[in-house]
Amino acid sequence: MKALITGAGGFIGSHLLTEWIARGNEATALFLPDENAEAAQSLGARIIRGDLTKPDSLSGIADGAEIIFHLAARVVDWGSRQAFERIMVDGTRNLMEACGQVDRFIYFSSFAALGLGRDLVGLDEDAVRSPCGIPYCDTKIMAEDLVRQICHDREIPFTIIRPANVIGPKSVWATDIIDAFRRGPLPLVAGGKAPGAFVYIDNLIDGALLAAESDTARNRIYHFRDDYTLTWKDYLTALGATIDKKPMGNLPFAVAWQLGSTFETIFTPLGIRPPMTRLAAGVMGKNNDVDNTRARTELGWHSRIDEDAAMAAIKAWVVESYLPKKGKKA
Repeated sequence: MKALITGAGGFIGSHLLTEWIARGNEATALFLPDENAEAAQSLGARIIRGDLTKPDSLSGIADGAEIIFHLAARVVDWGSRQAFERIMVDGTRNLMEACGQVDRFIYFSSFAALGLGRDLVGLDEDAVRSPCGIPYCDTKIMAEDLVRQICHDREIPFTIIRPANVIGPKSVWATDIIDAFRRGPLPLVAGGKAPGAFVYIDNLIDGALLAAESDTARNRIYHFRDDYTLTWKDYLTALGATIDKKPMGNLPFAVAWQLGSTFETIFTPLGIRPPMTRLAAGVMGKNNDVDNTRARTELGWHSRIDEDAAMAAIKAWVVESYLPKKGKKA
C-alpha cells in the first residue's frame, strides 16, 4: 500500500514511517525544504519538499497515495494563536485541497482537543470538546472539524487519532524534562499526583496501523493511552535520577495555570518561551486518563511495551545518547 506521511521528520512521524515501510508498504514523506531527510531516504521513502502553509509547494504530493497520514503540526506548548492556526488549520486545509481521492485520511489530533484545564478522566471519543483558550488545544478542535467536513463532502473515509502524552526516547517528554532539570529547580504541579496519561511511541504506532488497516475505523475517533500506573511525580523523579536531580517544590494547579497565563502574555509577543504555560499546567496538574476502551474493543489494541520496559528504554537513551550529546550530566 502507498501512503503519504506529513510530519515524517517528527518524533511520531519518523516512527510511523519506519514501521510502515518495514511492513512492506511504500511511502512518500513530506519534509520542509531545509529539514534533514537522510534517515527517511535510507529507508527507501520518496521525499517531497513542501510547506503546508504554502499551497503552491504542495502540488502533486499525494499522487499515487492510497492513504494519507497527516501528522505535521506545531507541537510546542507556546506561541500565538495565529501561529498555531497557520499550521494546524490552514495547513490542514491546504493539504486536503492538494490531495485527490484517497482510501483513507488519518489525522493525528490529541486528547488535548477535549480541553485542558479540567479533569478528562473517563471521557471517551464522543465527549463534548471544550475550548480552553490554549491555542494548541483549540486549533486541534478546529482541525478535527475541518477534516470531518471536507472528508464528508468528498466522501473520503477518515480516522482521527487522539494520542495521550507520547513518551519514548527522543520525545519532548524526555528532552524537555531533562533540559528543565538542567536549567534549575523543577517543581511538581498539584503535588505530581496526577496520572501521567502516557502512551509509549511503539504502542501508539501499533494502534495507528491497526486503525489504518481496519474497516471498522472508517469515520471513527480513537484515544490511545497506555494503562500505566506512573504519576507525574514518578515520571519526573525517574528522569531526574539520570542526572542526580529530583523535583523541588510544588505549585498548586490554580497557581500553575495562572502563572502560565501571565507568562504567556508577557513572553509570547517577545518570541521567548515562557517558563510555565497553561498547557504544561493542564497536562501535569489534572487527571487526563481518557477512556481507551474503543481502541481496545474495536481494534484489538493493547500496550505491547509495558511500563517497565518503556521507562528502561527512555532512561537508557537519556544516559547513553542525550546526555553525551549535551556534553555533561548536570
